[in-house]
Amino acid sequence: MSHKLDFIVNRSGVRLDRYLAQECTELSRSYVQRLISDGYITVNSYAAKGSLKLNIGDRITALIPPPGPPTPLPEEIPLAIVYEDKDLLVVDKPAGLVVHPAPGHPSYTLVNAILAHCKDIEINGTMRPGIVHRLDKNTSGLMIVAKNDAAQQNLSNQIKARSVLKRYLVLVQGHLSPQRGVIEAPIGRDPGNRKVMAVVTEGREARTQYRVIRYMDNYTLLEVTTETGRTHQIRVHLSAIGFPVVGDEVYGRRSQIIKRQFLHACHLGFRLPSSGEYVEFSSNLAQDLEEALELILLL
Repeated sequence: MSHKLDFIVNRSGVRLDRYLAQECTELSRSYVQRLISDGYITVNSYAAKGSLKLNIGDRITALIPPPGPPTPLPEEIPLAIVYEDKDLLVVDKPAGLVVHPAPGHPSYTLVNAILAHCKDIEINGTMRPGIVHRLDKNTSGLMIVAKNDAAQQNLSNQIKARSVLKRYLVLVQGHLSPQRGVIEAPIGRDPGNRKVMAVVTEGREARTQYRVIRYMDNYTLLEVTTETGRTHQIRVHLSAIGFPVVGDEVYGRRSQIIKRQFLHACHLGFRLPSSGEYVEFSSNLAQDLEEALELILLL
């Protein structure tokens, strides 16, 4: 069960993550930063970055989730492997599979499958070994998974430098115009609902490019490229401009043509950590998404 901690700040100018690590000596600074990123910590009831400079009298509230198992266990879960070498895997994740263990999903995740497939994986992290970027549970498509610490650091640096190409196929409600565009709007935790994201002034920079592929009845099929990697970025940005992803019950509404959000990670491009060679991989649209398009064409 989660437990709640409250602090009234007694000095000014110190960073939020450093202050909490000092006041809560049983929590490491890296764990505090993860709690902040996952939305478990607020300052004066609002989301905050770890770098926020505190003022005397600020109220910090921290919800500490219950501890999970010390390390995930290998589980024989089918994997669609697109590419593999000594440093990494590129997998085609099916919709419905959670990426890593978390409260409510302690097992049967992509991480458990990776541990069963890669018996010699050498990653220092415990709960998210090899994970350098994520896809939502109900998003299908391509993901990179590192097999050792050096590869994980190399790939993480490429993502931070925005040199990894991540492209998606997305179906939205309505006819989106113009046919090419860029959505720039900061994303952070929704102050009214900490479990979801929103476009908020104090959020982190986020940038999404889109290109219309086809108009179909009252829908638009898009190719979307993300320049940043914020949580739920595509879903939040498209909803914010009035064109929610079809089937997205969190940021849009339930769909009659598909049981999950129409979002597929179709293309990845990056440099191999060992050689520096630039490679690209593609994934065909998942079967349920293909069937949804066929249904629209019959309308």
